[in-house]
Amino acid sequence: MKILFIVPYAPNLVRVRPYNLIRHLARQGHEVTVATLYSNTQEQKDLEQLKGEVHQVVAYPLPLWRSLWNSVAALPGRTPLQADYCWQTELSQNISRLLADGGQHFDVVHVEHLRGARYGLQINNAHSGIRVPVVWDSVDNITHLFKQSSVQSKRWINRWITRFELARTAHYESWLVDQFQRVLVTSPNDRQAFIDLRPGRDGPEKIKVLPNGVDLEYFIPAPQIEREPATLVVSGKMSYHANITMALVLAHEIMPRIWQHLPEVRLLVVGKDPPPQIQSLAGDPRIEVTGTVPDIRPYLYKATLAVAPVQYGAGIQNKVLEAMACATPVISSPQAISALTAQVGVDIEVADQPQDFAGKAISLLNDLDRRERIGKAGLQYVQRCHDWQNIVTQLAEIYRSAIVDGIN
Repeated sequence: MKILFIVPYAPNLVRVRPYNLIRHLARQGHEVTVATLYSNTQEQKDLEQLKGEVHQVVAYPLPLWRSLWNSVAALPGRTPLQADYCWQTELSQNISRLLADGGQHFDVVHVEHLRGARYGLQINNAHSGIRVPVVWDSVDNITHLFKQSSVQSKRWINRWITRFELARTAHYESWLVDQFQRVLVTSPNDRQAFIDLRPGRDGPEKIKVLPNGVDLEYFIPAPQIEREPATLVVSGKMSYHANITMALVLAHEIMPRIWQHLPEVRLLVVGKDPPPQIQSLAGDPRIEVTGTVPDIRPYLYKATLAVAPVQYGAGIQNKVLEAMACATPVISSPQAISALTAQVGVDIEVADQPQDFAGKAISLLNDLDRRERIGKAGLQYVQRCHDWQNIVTQLAEIYRSAIVDGIN
């Protein structure tokens, strides 16, 4: 198939879903043209590398000032700020040229995220000159995420923004389902959230679950590296509001309970762009805040445990899958694995309240054999259920069904 893949941010190792879907589609023999945006020189370099794996990459800059201006311009209307945040006129015009008569013929268009949906809507307009099925990968149901963030975020600004956006986002996401041939989500919970936005309305059959995977060639065990005896790692993009809340709960509510019993335990907070609230955690000598790292794997390899006390969220937590793929035993909150079929107590440990979470961590830190069993079982789980090759095969079948519906 010839696929136009529109993603409103540079696909790379941080944006793992579009990055791996694109690469594995190309490896399976599909001709993929990527239309995307970048915001810094590192993302430009990432896209240069991607050019070697796909048919074509069309990319334009999206500086922060333009995203902020887009958001300000959207304030008076009913459209969510997220929907206009990544709008870039030059990219829009180039997409129109790609789809125009005399240009390339595409069998299907894939559009990523709420931030990219506007580009998909553009294709549905008559001026594009052709009818091509558009598959919108919403990734998560943002309304579901905002409902949680508006109450549980540890930052007042995030609570305020999500409360402001909530009604607009619910109305918009409900409407978007009717605009595309297929809608993708990463988890059954997100699919149900879309259905709940549209009680009694047609269309749930077009909402498909396509889970996230793990790059099992990149995230692999490293048995030659000896794990440190008392080190926890928490990872993720640390500017993201849900990860900020997770890290603060871990540092302020869970770690003190662990230190009461095991004062030697260290905590690694690994992820790009930590705000001052997270950077200040390094004032405790037992906590290291790394900021951006070139490779997350060394931290997963040396950690005794990976922890993910996620307080709210949507979709699949990649941080959990990546740690499991490295055979690192994981303790998570129930929210972090709600989209997984992993067996609790076998593939992964789960705890909800800070006291229970600390208790599970202390128990595992004192039990090497059990840590090794959980690490091995977690690896086997992701190998069975979250291989990108298998997920992309499912995606190709979704594309084909959308194409058939478009013909009929």
